[in-house]
Amino acid sequence: MRMVAVVLGGGIGQRLGAGQPKQLLTLGRRTLVEHCVAAFAAAPGIDDIVVVMASGYIDQVRALLAGYGKVSAVIPGGATRSDSVRAGLDAVAASSGDCGVLLHDAARPLVDQRIIASCVAALADHEAVGTAVPTADTIVVAADGVMVHVPPRETLWRCQTPQCFRLPVIMRAHQLAAADPDYAPTDDCGVVLRYLPEVPVHIVTGSERNLKVTYPSDLAVAEALLSAC
Repeated sequence: MRMVAVVLGGGIGQRLGAGQPKQLLTLGRRTLVEHCVAAFAAAPGIDDIVVVMASGYIDQVRALLAGYGKVSAVIPGGATRSDSVRAGLDAVAASSGDCGVLLHDAARPLVDQRIIASCVAALADHEAVGTAVPTADTIVVAADGVMVHVPPRETLWRCQTPQCFRLPVIMRAHQLAAADPDYAPTDDCGVVLRYLPEVPVHIVTGSERNLKVTYPSDLAVAEALLSAC
């Protein structure tokens, strides 16, 4: 089955306060989006890469990624993450049939080959797959600043990306989500769980190294992890 990685960089990273999309910040000698694209380009199981980027930065990112032969398109994102995901899915559907799609946040620059290979392998047997790590912390449910429930820690996982799907499954789930005015999804596995509950979402174990750069301190941690390689 053909495998397409969709690198999602349509946001502008306001929480980082960098004055530009965070996916264009430099980590080592590469931007965050270049790190992601390089990882998927090096993965033998990935056939094609589509990059979704914030409007106004398309030409800049096309130039950055000109040397990566697997990149077939750099397209503008939408107003929300789900809009950007749908733009990426539409681009994949325009050139591919029933393929596997790996949706990955450009803000996770240290995704590794083991995770990518595990996702590709899992899509051979499953229609929906999420990357996640078990939580090391106790998580509480709270209401009005008061703890009301402590779920068993062994049942709790922290989601990462890639989140991976057969193309018809994730497109159908997002079509249903788009028709629901009361739901604003921020997680694609959550879209499948909500709108296609008959489709099991299996887990591929992620890595603590596969962190998401959201705040300046996260970039410093990523720099340290990259230097430790």
